Amino acid sequence: MNHTKKYALNEIPHYKVHGRTISGVCPLPLFFNGSAVELNVSGSELWADLEVSWQNLEMWVTVEINGALTSRQMLMPGTQSLCLFRGMNGETVKNVRITRETQAMTEDEDCCLIVHGFQADGSFYPVPKGKYTLEFVGDSITSGEGTYGAIGDLDWIPMYMSYSRDYAKMTAEALGADAYIISKGGWGVLSGWDNNPDCRIPSRYEQLCGLCCGPKNESLGAFTPYDFSARKTDAVIVNLGTNDASAFQQPDWHDPVTGRTFKQHLNPDGTFVEADLNRFEDAVVSFLYMLRRHNPQAHIVWCYGMLCYDLSFAINEAMIRYMKESSDHNVIYLQLPSLTEETVGSNNHPGVLSHKRAARVLTEYLQDYFSKEN
Repeated sequence: MNHTKKYALNEIPHYKVHGRTISGVCPLPLFFNGSAVELNVSGSELWADLEVSWQNLEMWVTVEINGALTSRQMLMPGTQSLCLFRGMNGETVKNVRITRETQAMTEDEDCCLIVHGFQADGSFYPVPKGKYTLEFVGDSITSGEGTYGAIGDLDWIPMYMSYSRDYAKMTAEALGADAYIISKGGWGVLSGWDNNPDCRIPSRYEQLCGLCCGPKNESLGAFTPYDFSARKTDAVIVNLGTNDASAFQQPDWHDPVTGRTFKQHLNPDGTFVEADLNRFEDAVVSFLYMLRRHNPQAHIVWCYGMLCYDLSFAINEAMIRYMKESSDHNVIYLQLPSLTEETVGSNNHPGVLSHKRAARVLTEYLQDYFSKEN
């Protein structure tokens, strides 16, 4: 490293940030899975200067060189320099991306990744924008849970979550698009998988990263209102409802501090209680209005089905109702292929083969949509 030059991020003339962030901030926090810094750089050696913290849920990152995965690793807490490549041809320009694999963690308030800068012995070159800008909104599926690890492994750990094998990444790459992710395992539209009504993605969607917690993330601006005007989104892909379906099967949620309770109920014959199903549909309609307010030009695609189809009819009914009420027809429901014995991953979640199947369906649909729009 003696022959490299140290650059703070704001001293680098050309770089590209993937994911929700505050424009131009240095050092740069990467809040969500899929958040990344991408460089086009010459030279024989490149290091990333990082600040990492976590208590019980570790931080994982990937490194890609010229689009190929070269490293996936856990980072220990502390300030550190991570080698991205060395010994390469110094004359050629390499495309390099360091990406956060780990989802935002409400369960570990210290969990964060901050990019301070890079050390290089070459020059930096412009990184072009993607052909499209896509936002993916979801739960553990969009967090890539189950994409690593053996079938039958049931541990809930960051090692088995990823962006690198996620349908969102596959879809974005196939379309030449930039992807923004906001996802959290166990969360839903109306409640979490365990009926917790505080675990609703819509309640945090308008914050930069309301899925984080703790004073450190607050100091980094995670809870500030997100500036949607900073980007023009071509499509918003929502993949929510799986945890809302699970809530019907779970016992009452109870807050021991306030005494508050919440429950989605089933009838004795196993069907959904109509009032509770309507409550879920109301939440879908309300979220669609929110998405449209912040993404006025985007095509909204509500995907569902990689783990279950239980609420597919309710989601479709809610979308029809929204279109009638709003006269907004730039939305669609898209059913994704269900999990099979061949495509399951760890923790009974969709594996990489399931994500490939979903990405293929979504890519083909969006390719057709964009071709008609252009």
